[in-house]
Amino acid sequence: MAETEPLPHDDLIFDWNEFDRRGRIIPKGIEFFDETLRDGLQNPSVTDPPLEKKLELLHEMAALGIHAADIGLPGSSKRAFDDCLRMCREVSDHRLPLKVAFAGRTVVADILPMIEISQQAGMPIEVYTFIGSSPIRQFAEDWDLDLILRRSAEAIDVGVKAGLEIAYVTEDTTRSRPEVLSALFKMAIDHGASRLCLCDTVGHSTPDGVRNLIAFTKSVIAGAGAGASVKIDWHGHNDRGLALVNAIWALECGAHRVHGTALGIGERVGNAAMELILLNLKLLGLLEDQDLKRLLSYCTKAADALGWSIPINYPLVGRDAFRTSTGVHAAAIIKAKNKGDAWLADRVYSGVPAGMFGREQEIGVGYMSGASNVNFWLRHRGIEPTPARVEAVLQRAKGQQHNLTDEEIHEALASLD
Repeated sequence: MAETEPLPHDDLIFDWNEFDRRGRIIPKGIEFFDETLRDGLQNPSVTDPPLEKKLELLHEMAALGIHAADIGLPGSSKRAFDDCLRMCREVSDHRLPLKVAFAGRTVVADILPMIEISQQAGMPIEVYTFIGSSPIRQFAEDWDLDLILRRSAEAIDVGVKAGLEIAYVTEDTTRSRPEVLSALFKMAIDHGASRLCLCDTVGHSTPDGVRNLIAFTKSVIAGAGAGASVKIDWHGHNDRGLALVNAIWALECGAHRVHGTALGIGERVGNAAMELILLNLKLLGLLEDQDLKRLLSYCTKAADALGWSIPINYPLVGRDAFRTSTGVHAAAIIKAKNKGDAWLADRVYSGVPAGMFGREQEIGVGYMSGASNVNFWLRHRGIEPTPARVEAVLQRAKGQQHNLTDEEIHEALASLD
């Protein structure tokens, strides 16, 4: 039988995500800000990594094209100060394309160690100085607007005088009153802050809230006459399971920089997952020149450093992300491979092309498998798939309630000897 002419790949998937799209949904020049070594370490179940593992993560971030990273609160302890200084020197010595940032309260004592590190390391750093702005936080802390304005101005002034770039962070922005935010943002701009960081600190926001808040912030910046000189950051948590979509929505609505952590590790249920932000923007065609094959390494090294277990069904990096043993699914992948079309095999039963991110489709053998699974498994390991071998493995699989391990398949094959 003559081979049929394969369809062009563009005709094999109708993409409703692109249907009726008008232009680029996210502008060029957006930035990614990694919070793994700051907000990630605030998760109550992680361990603070040894310094060498922190240094490894900086190299992974830089290799992925992440633009900046918050690497800690140097004012919190001597160890934090020493680690932050050493990480700065690592970035400088290896000329990593990664901006360095520190977090601190709107307290002068928190800003001074950042200035000292910048001077000792001989490099610029960004200051993310934060204070709660929502009415519920003000009530709990016995703060009023005048106190917040005064403390914030003092902290910003110290950083600006030292020549550091200042990002003013309003904690719990997504539950703050517009008149309070307007006053705080105008003060920050007047005192020289170059970024306003909008925080969904408790994971309260929906995409509508993201759109409304960013539009409001842009109007305040415009009203202050700052124009394009003041950038907007989005920092989101995942309490409602919306952190990822909110991060992408924030970029579409006009945020210049979006925050995330490896595997979404952070306080409570965590933050927006950096690897999933990058993955989705890549699949949207917005990171054409960014090679993301190191995402797996980035995630596994972060998990190892923080003592974190990656769920087996986690997108992209979970053990089962590209693994199937179902007969129908496996057969389709195998047929695609038999056509000699790697592109087809990587997409026929996967919305995420494994090869694009340094992984591959995997076919196992289990109680829902057919002969095609066994044939593939054997050939993939250089074993001739004779009828007797295929039948022996299938019989073993049908008698189990789980997918066979490699050891169990070899035991089934050995039973023929």
